Amino acid sequence: MAVTQPADLVETEEVSTQAQEGIGQKVLIAVPYVWLLVFFLAPFFIVFKMSLSDIAISIPPYTPTFDLSEGWDGLVALWNALDLENYVWLTEDDLYWKSYVSSLKVASISTLLALLIGYPIAYSMAKAPSEWRSTLVMLIILPFWTSFLIRVYAWVGILKKEGFLNYALMWLGVIDEPLTILNTNTAVYIGIVYSYLPFMVLPLYAVLEKMDGALLEAANDLGCSPIKTFWIITIPLSLPGIIAGCFLVFIPAVGEFVIPDLLGGSNTLMIGKTLWTEFFSNRDWPVASAVAVILLLLLIIPIVLFQKQQEKQMKEDG
Repeated sequence: MAVTQPADLVETEEVSTQAQEGIGQKVLIAVPYVWLLVFFLAPFFIVFKMSLSDIAISIPPYTPTFDLSEGWDGLVALWNALDLENYVWLTEDDLYWKSYVSSLKVASISTLLALLIGYPIAYSMAKAPSEWRSTLVMLIILPFWTSFLIRVYAWVGILKKEGFLNYALMWLGVIDEPLTILNTNTAVYIGIVYSYLPFMVLPLYAVLEKMDGALLEAANDLGCSPIKTFWIITIPLSLPGIIAGCFLVFIPAVGEFVIPDLLGGSNTLMIGKTLWTEFFSNRDWPVASAVAVILLLLLIIPIVLFQKQQEKQMKEDG
């Protein structure tokens, strides 16, 4: 004979289970926030504090203008320290705003090139037979098994006048004399697109691979040409992958230092090289910190605004 539990006992157990699930969800949500607090906000505050400091001949080469360990007096000193003289200096020297503009330009063009190259690759991978897809994905991520620095150094040997590219073009009869590619902006574009192309391909592949093929068949049945079907169905459905890939390429490309330093020339102006010069050559840590804070704000604010717009659009669609 089955034994039935009292209704109040069952209700108590359900409430206890829901409470445990609620605690588990809160812990799960809290973990990334704690991670950001420790590894993002804390370093950002240190850099921001340094940007309000004064340069000094010492180790480290700056003099803090406030100390929060002093309690209320430290907060008062913080308010008084907000003269932003290092930030004002950035507006007075053309080097810095030109570095920002040049970095945004190089990152934008590189992102567009990565999209134009990466989309056909991701589309072909998504349309490939299922037994080949894992192998194709492995080939895309295969370069990550090698050091980033070694891969960039390899392009030095490829792009120089005596390098493989010029040798191959002359052997094929395409050119009569070696081209000057290394130490130019063209070499920087090649290096960035090559290095960050997997970050564009993988999000696109993840979206395209899950796309419902019945929609394409329905469009064909209704008389749409393959090109029109691609533009009105495939592109809109793959838009989340396009946006994710563009962010993943654009954000690190803006602050790139290794590629412009190794492949670019003296005329290659990017904010990453300017930061390195200020930190290690000029040893002006306060100004370099101000440059880093402005760069971070330039990257974070558009992302936050975009996310807010997406949330608003989702609520309106819902």
